[in-house]
Amino acid sequence: MKKILILSANPKNTSNLRLDEEVREIKNTLQLSPHRNEFEIITESAVQVDDLTRFLSQHQPTIVHFCGHGSGTDGLALEDNFGHQQLVSTQSLVKLFDLFQEEVECVLLNACYSKEQAAAIHQHIDCVVGMNQAIGDRAAIKFSVGFYTALFSERNYQDCFDMGCTAIDLQGIPEYATPQIKIRRRSYQKQQSINPTKSENNHMSNNNQGSQNRSVSIGGSVTGSAIQTGDSNTANINYQQVSLPAPESVDIQAEFTALREIIAKLETSDRRKIENAFADAQEEIKKPQPDKDEVGEALNRALKYAKKAEGFASAIEKLQPHLSKTTAWLGDNWHKLLGLVGLTI
Repeated sequence: MKKILILSANPKNTSNLRLDEEVREIKNTLQLSPHRNEFEIITESAVQVDDLTRFLSQHQPTIVHFCGHGSGTDGLALEDNFGHQQLVSTQSLVKLFDLFQEEVECVLLNACYSKEQAAAIHQHIDCVVGMNQAIGDRAAIKFSVGFYTALFSERNYQDCFDMGCTAIDLQGIPEYATPQIKIRRRSYQKQQSINPTKSENNHMSNNNQGSQNRSVSIGGSVTGSAIQTGDSNTANINYQQVSLPAPESVDIQAEFTALREIIAKLETSDRRKIENAFADAQEEIKKPQPDKDEVGEALNRALKYAKKAEGFASAIEKLQPHLSKTTAWLGDNWHKLLGLVGLTI
């Protein structure tokens, strides 16, 4: 059975939202589904920051749905002990979902300007939905109904997202492009029906007539040696100077695959974090015009976790030629990755 934990917060000092209506519509959608016995909806309202770890630990949900106010870079608005707004930061949310990544498959942030939190949480959670701008109550509720109509019909998360956006569009609401999804393929998704991850749509709409929106206002060369440590191994690394090939000569897919295969052989408790990072990089590499900084950030994250693994020091020699070529393809901003395997230019 999939558990859906719906967390809602509408602090006293923020505009009033139709959150009860959203919860009611989701529950009604489940009751109309022939698969209703396969899902359980758990609701928690007036959520405070301290409630987050308690509710996730207690309920162990498959899906976490937040409805309320968002504040962009400042985070999501929960409540304090007096019912007033208390923001929870993006970084804190990332750390929270890192702890629950084995249980949670999907996070839906039905709040304004929550795209930043969604992208950050995606480091640990395979499917995350956020909003790229302000979203009105009507659009937010229609998205939820469409999303869960598909989910309760046993569709995969990409289909759920698409149906949510379509539900907004069918009503003639111009906010159909406001929801954004970050998703990677996993074994729990139906392989035959998974669509490629959609690139983010940058369409912006500011028409929120007739309802409240869900926002609140608020260089040089290196020489020498280093110590490379892992859980059970230590090795002295002397930095070696290396010449990088021309970027256009690099088969980035081949080099990336080689790096992934070498690191996959390491014994580590951070295996899923490493795979998530590689999956994010792979998704970007496949695009016609990949964002090299996004690839570099994901690869840096994977290597950061891999460095803590048993046997990393012994894998450095194998990693060096492939990371050299990958770094050449990534460009000057990512020459720093060479230092992770004892190289410099």
